[in-house]
Amino acid sequence: MPIEASCHCGETVFEVTEGPSSVTRCTCTLCAKRGALWAYYKPAQFRLLSPPENVATYLWGSRTVKHHFCATCGCGTYSESPDWSTGKPDFDNPKVAVNARLFDDFDLEAVPVNVIDGRNLW
Repeated sequence: MPIEASCHCGETVFEVTEGPSSVTRCTCTLCAKRGALWAYYKPAQFRLLSPPENVATYLWGSRTVKHHFCATCGCGTYSESPDWSTGKPDFDNPKVAVNARLFDDFDLEAVPVNVIDGRNLW
């Protein structure tokens, strides 16, 4: 069952095909300052429902990850990146990380949180 998510002001809205079985808290400086809990999906499992111009993008460091946020209220919404599960970027297997804190009508407290030490990994 699809789950919809929205930023604070409602100008950026997206949906994913299903709820996550777990979420990730990354300790890198960007994620820590954003306060996001990430749920990972394949691009086909993600759909932006609002106009693309409602979304702004931040590129940092290697510029391989597109960190998106609402152009109106600034909420960190989702990121597009290669798969990094091996420690190296796999551009053949892109991922969409969505900020699970933005899910509407979803019990985020019911899913486990995994912690990644991003502060020391990259």
